[in-house]
Amino acid sequence: MATKKETWHDENWLLLMQLYLKKPKGVKPMYSRQMVDLALELHIHPQALYEQMLKLRQLDTPRMERLWQQYGNNPKRLAKGVKLLREMKGFRNADAFYNGVETIAEEWEQDFQGELPPVKLIMILDQYFRLTPATMVEQTPEVRALSKLIDLPTDTVVEILEVFQICDPYLKRDVLMVSEFLKPCQQVWQRFGNENPEKLAALAAQLKYYFE
Repeated sequence: MATKKETWHDENWLLLMQLYLKKPKGVKPMYSRQMVDLALELHIHPQALYEQMLKLRQLDTPRMERLWQQYGNNPKRLAKGVKLLREMKGFRNADAFYNGVETIAEEWEQDFQGELPPVKLIMILDQYFRLTPATMVEQTPEVRALSKLIDLPTDTVVEILEVFQICDPYLKRDVLMVSEFLKPCQQVWQRFGNENPEKLAALAAQLKYYFE
């Protein structure tokens, strides 16, 4: 989920402020469901939104002061501004302009899309490195807890753990396995399987907020 420099537009502050003011008021976790939903709407990485939200609370520029003076204590005005902004959606990237043009989602956006979004596989891969093959079974408490968290049947989680065993070069499992999860698991393994497990663990810890 590498980030790149994002283009920020001033009107986005209203959307970010509305999210900031939602209970519990304050900076939201980077990968909370609401933060990710807004990130997908704006096509701006959650990390970039999180960094902007930190700026929002600092009130260290005249622009931020004006923004809070105008909207901070007036939720109706803020809601009206956000509603108008969303009604105007497309004034920069009009749907008509892109009519018939296939848009390509960034890798991080694709992580949250599909019947089995890659974020779930990332969570399972993190658990994979915390278990041994003998404990990658439905009866293992960690497997059951993860299954509940990411809303997947335990047998599906176990099958995906088994697929990751095929992907793992250290196990040297030279077996033929037919599974609908093989290709997506291979893609996630290529991205994270050879990384430092601590880096993956840090990402998975943040992603938990998306599923809570």
